[in-house]
Amino acid sequence: MRYLKICFAILPLFLVLSASAQDPMFSQYYASPLYLNPGLAGSVSQPRFIFNSRMQWTKLPNSFTTYAASADYLIEDWSSAFGLLVFTDKAGSANLRNTSINGIYASKIRIAEGWVLSPGLSFGYASRSIDFEKLVFGDQIIHNGPTTDDAIGHLGNQNYFDFSSGAVIYNKTFWAGISGYHLNEPNYSLLGEDAKLPMRLSIHTGFRLPFKHYVLSKSKLSSIAPSFVYKSQGEFKQFDIGTNIIFDPVMVGLWYRGIPTNKNYNQKASQDALVFILGLNLQFIEVGYSFDFTISEIGPNSGGSHEISITLLLPEINSHKVKRKDKILPCPNYNGFKWNN
Repeated sequence: MRYLKICFAILPLFLVLSASAQDPMFSQYYASPLYLNPGLAGSVSQPRFIFNSRMQWTKLPNSFTTYAASADYLIEDWSSAFGLLVFTDKAGSANLRNTSINGIYASKIRIAEGWVLSPGLSFGYASRSIDFEKLVFGDQIIHNGPTTDDAIGHLGNQNYFDFSSGAVIYNKTFWAGISGYHLNEPNYSLLGEDAKLPMRLSIHTGFRLPFKHYVLSKSKLSSIAPSFVYKSQGEFKQFDIGTNIIFDPVMVGLWYRGIPTNKNYNQKASQDALVFILGLNLQFIEVGYSFDFTISEIGPNSGGSHEISITLLLPEINSHKVKRKDKILPCPNYNGFKWNN
């Protein structure tokens, strides 16, 4: 029993020193566009504010929590969009925390009739920290006193600059994009050593298919929006595929996360979760809730994961009307709701 306590005591430090870096992910990735791809800044014509919250594996002690807030706006006269993304997450009993603030720019380029290319850049400043007072080392339990481990003398917070880029191509019903985050692979070590944060690569695509003929109402939009996203970061790989079905103002979605053709450390199919999504469109506010039902070996005992997204779309504030032929097409809404413009 004594050795079991020691193992649990040193586990948080082991995770800090040994685990491969992996950015937190949102199940409602379409509701965190600037976190997915800087090229998605200004993908709507209205000023947009988004808040995301995720609580992962809620029944496990010291579960993971993630928060993000973003704002972006398209200036059609300049064919340019600007955005701001603030992000923070916390994990483990020692409150290992990552916080970043990112400025984003995206250009809107008409490449053909009805098609837009949107390359984007993101420049950020990040901080990685840990609550040293909550770390417990094995020798503290054995000797019931302060630790003499040399590692504690090397631990310190780490600040670094971050650079990311991406691009999206889209028309009224289709979108496809690729993005790379941490392109400069900054040093994120808490021990003053050389530990590079691996680049996060994302590839995503999808389309929105509206249903124009249905019985209940001609004034509402009904559609289906299937899509997928593939993410890779170091040894970590993730594939999400599914669809959202919309009868405005309600949206429901079903998604699968996993790569069953890959094998995990137990040589079993690599599967993560089934994701159930419910959304509501209140004209200028979109609210989404999702629940991840864990199908990996962690199992239902993890409590699954809960996620909330809130999107606020303000009225357009252009000083003068842009000519119709010069207007930038909005990217199709990932969840399938009709844009208010």
